[in-house]
Amino acid sequence: MPTETRRSAIIDLLTASRPLSWVNTAFPFAAAYLLTTREVDVAFIVGTLFFLVPYNLAMYGVNDVFDYASDAANPRKGGVEGALLVPDRHRLTIVAAIASCAPFVVVLLALGDPASWAVLAVSLFAVAAYSVPGLRFKEVPFLDSLTSSVHFVSPAVYALVLAGAAFTPPLLALLLAFLAWGVASHAFGAVQDVVPDRAAGIASIATALGARRTVRFAIAMWVVAGVFMLATSWPGPLAALLVVPYIATAAPFAGVTDASSGRSNAGWRRFLAINYVVGFLVTMLLIWYAAITA
Repeated sequence: MPTETRRSAIIDLLTASRPLSWVNTAFPFAAAYLLTTREVDVAFIVGTLFFLVPYNLAMYGVNDVFDYASDAANPRKGGVEGALLVPDRHRLTIVAAIASCAPFVVVLLALGDPASWAVLAVSLFAVAAYSVPGLRFKEVPFLDSLTSSVHFVSPAVYALVLAGAAFTPPLLALLLAFLAWGVASHAFGAVQDVVPDRAAGIASIATALGARRTVRFAIAMWVVAGVFMLATSWPGPLAALLVVPYIATAAPFAGVTDASSGRSNAGWRRFLAINYVVGFLVTMLLIWYAAITA
């Protein structure tokens, strides 16, 4: 393969893995594992690297391959909001996703036990089931949002099981809050694609509920996430306030129609920026938690 072609292929694979979203899966694993074990070991390093890049290439790259036909007609695809992989790159993307994940999975299996294997299996199944033909959970309304949320919550659950954490009521409340947040986020993101998805014959939570009700559903789920955070260990309840920016971002679109649903892309772009600010604040709360429980 010529150097220029190889460089182009690498850029396409990186774009498909959504670098802006790498932290969204690596951070939950790293934080959950580190707060449980309080040490940096082989499992921490391997798991964090796995959920940083290979996991995202598998999740987003495979999705881009099997969604190519509909993505080609979607004006927002072809950048940070979704790669547009030409057909010549499809086989390479699938092979690269499997090849990059395999060695990490082998090491993690060797470091874990049957319980952690089961969680990792569920996590990887959710990654595949969302996109691959024959399953396509992304085209089953409500299951699409739930599966998407599992993509982000399962790395944390896997870390907790791998590290031998005790699943106390406050910890379960935190995980349920994270799950509700993920459901809300996916649902809100689906609103902007109502028109192109319907044109392509693709079902989603937003095509089923309609744009207006989907936005309101997302807001309700963010409220649920905030309520669950009130049941977590201190200073966790303070994180209940962190759903407010998301609600404020979605609220202006609570009356959007299906025809004008594309306008919610402005809210989605703000959502992507908010994630980094909220992520910083969550990190500060976790450091506080680590300090008072040391």
